[in-house]
Amino acid sequence: MSAADISALLIALREGVEMTLIVGIVLAYLSQVGARGMHKWVWAGVAAAGAVSFGVLGLLGALHAEFEGATEQIFEGSALLLAAAFLTWMIFWMLQRARYMKAELQSGVRDVLGRRGASPGLLALAFFTVLREGVETALLLFAAPGEGKLLGTLVGFAGAVTIGIVIYVYGRRIDLGTFFRLTGALLIVFAAGLVMHGVHEFVEAGLLPGGPIVWDLGAVLPDTAGIGSVLRSLLGYSDKASLSEVVAYVAYFILAQVLSRTRIIGREATRASEARSA
Repeated sequence: MSAADISALLIALREGVEMTLIVGIVLAYLSQVGARGMHKWVWAGVAAAGAVSFGVLGLLGALHAEFEGATEQIFEGSALLLAAAFLTWMIFWMLQRARYMKAELQSGVRDVLGRRGASPGLLALAFFTVLREGVETALLLFAAPGEGKLLGTLVGFAGAVTIGIVIYVYGRRIDLGTFFRLTGALLIVFAAGLVMHGVHEFVEAGLLPGGPIVWDLGAVLPDTAGIGSVLRSLLGYSDKASLSEVVAYVAYFILAQVLSRTRIIGREATRASEARSA
């Protein structure tokens, strides 16, 4: 498995688990309320969301192939920074809202079933809920360093489906909180690498000043082969980094720490409010 496959595996596993949780919660609730016949509409929505997500990935690849020179670098840099922003939002949103996700999805399904035309409504609910995760996955896979990420993507999604089956078919309990915290920490480092490489593309395009070279390890640990390529895919390592890239990398970690502290404070305030209400 290549270095690019490893990063693709991590992305597909994390995003795939979120998708399987969403689908599993909706299907389980429909079975609980005696509406198993509606399952086909959920699967139709999931299939449609998957098709659109693959279309987005294909569109990004097609656009990338059309650009050359500075335009290509600006497109790549913009995609990398956008992917980092989406990834960061997703990580902290999931950590903040995970415990409410089941209740919110069940409430949405209940509202749909209570209206006329429940079938298309349920299809739309599944479509838009899964589409958010699918488009994020497409953008992240496009932005991940390296070529040939198919194997890692397939293995990651297979792992996610396996986790979903273990939870919803066999009724096994899995510590998803620990799973999301560990993968979230890895993806924060991955996002920092996306920011660093995005800034690099803007420097190459002449939109940002690069500044002096902080290190040049191309002769010792190149980022295109061996351990260097693995570090590039997972940690954002670059064998030749300018001051602007290093500053962007460090600044992202500072921002992530601030967001983490804000999330912790917000969570503690929510718990205190819930305790007072009780």
